[in-house]
Amino acid sequence: MFYYFCIVIVALNNPEEFKQKAIAWANSFDVACCLNSNNFTDKYGKFEALIAAGIKGELTANAGNAFEQLTHFRQKHPGWITGFFGYNLKNEVENLSSANHDGLNFPDMYFFAPQHIIIIKGNEAEVISDDANSVLKSIEQASIHLTDQPVSAHIKTRFSKDEYLQTANRIKQHIARGDIYVTNFCQEFYAEDALIDPLSIYSKLNNISPNPFSSYFKLKDKYMTCASPERFMAKRGDKLISQPIKGTAKRSDNPTEDEANKALLRSQIKELQENVMIVDLVRNDLTRSAKQGTVKTEELFGLYSFKQVHQMISTVVCEKDKTISNVQAIKNTFPMGSMTGAPKLSAMQLMEQYERSKRGVYSGAIGYFSADGDFDFNVVIRTLLYNATNKYLSFQTGSAITFNADAEQEYEECLLKAKAILEALSQLLTDLPPER
Repeated sequence: MFYYFCIVIVALNNPEEFKQKAIAWANSFDVACCLNSNNFTDKYGKFEALIAAGIKGELTANAGNAFEQLTHFRQKHPGWITGFFGYNLKNEVENLSSANHDGLNFPDMYFFAPQHIIIIKGNEAEVISDDANSVLKSIEQASIHLTDQPVSAHIKTRFSKDEYLQTANRIKQHIARGDIYVTNFCQEFYAEDALIDPLSIYSKLNNISPNPFSSYFKLKDKYMTCASPERFMAKRGDKLISQPIKGTAKRSDNPTEDEANKALLRSQIKELQENVMIVDLVRNDLTRSAKQGTVKTEELFGLYSFKQVHQMISTVVCEKDKTISNVQAIKNTFPMGSMTGAPKLSAMQLMEQYERSKRGVYSGAIGYFSADGDFDFNVVIRTLLYNATNKYLSFQTGSAITFNADAEQEYEECLLKAKAILEALSQLLTDLPPER
């Protein structure tokens, strides 16, 4: 068991510059994590940014008994730990398997107890470390080396447009037969022999698409640059909070058109249906961890605007049953309903059949367990994943398929969600090959 014994709190003249230097400093370690809220107002948020670096202890696990291993790891490290859950942990939660292509080879679960933690709140930074003053000095002296050099990556797709449309329509036939009600059908964009500077790409992506659950994670030769707008689940005191996103509309530079797009999102039956179906699924998932009678929908069909898109977000909460551990509460709701569909098991089985890539960390969650017993995890979407050793680059996008879904519109939604990452890679949609 490890306890931090040195904490230094400093006033910041330029919090954004300090944050960028702290991320650059953390990137010099073998393992580092940055969770960045981009100054979004969030009543459940606890900080502007958390940056963790260095390893006091670590857990690498794959589906089998990963959640049990995490329970033991958490008992050994009751302070701050950060890490991620990969989507393929579904194979542990349910009797499922995955046989699709995986070019990334990330573990299904990874957590580490950091040597150094920096928490930024407003104009203050809290440095928690064995030698906090030394850490602070190193951050102040850090240089931000970001490159604008062209990315060496030829982006390809696992589906041509025609193949996507045909597959989406086959999925709709399952819905018509009553096999499922809604699912999230995902496709991979990828590049082989890709050379990128992950930290520079993260900086560009975060500038293009600054979202409240942004994250940068370095696990030795594996990198995640994430611009997620979605919270999977958080715990605040005895309260569990889940905020699924279902419903997407593009932004416009024309204010009148932008408001019209937003109003259209709120009025579309298909978008409302998919949102309420996932809310029902999340409510059901939370009952497994909730004190009886406490599950409620705090907000339904909330409309939130981000730089790239408008999103429809609902908030479901409950009071956690005191007999349920934090790790068990996460396992009880994993994977998140917004990335699976309903019924959950049938939707996951079908997507293994129709998708052509393992989702890996995509559709998983990145976040933290804090020293006070709380936790907060995002949904890994709008995320670029990179294995520097085998030079494989990957990102996926998904769209909800319902009975009323139009396959052509769902394909366009996938491209809309890919836009920010492609821009960060200096790629255009027109650069993508029309056929696989």
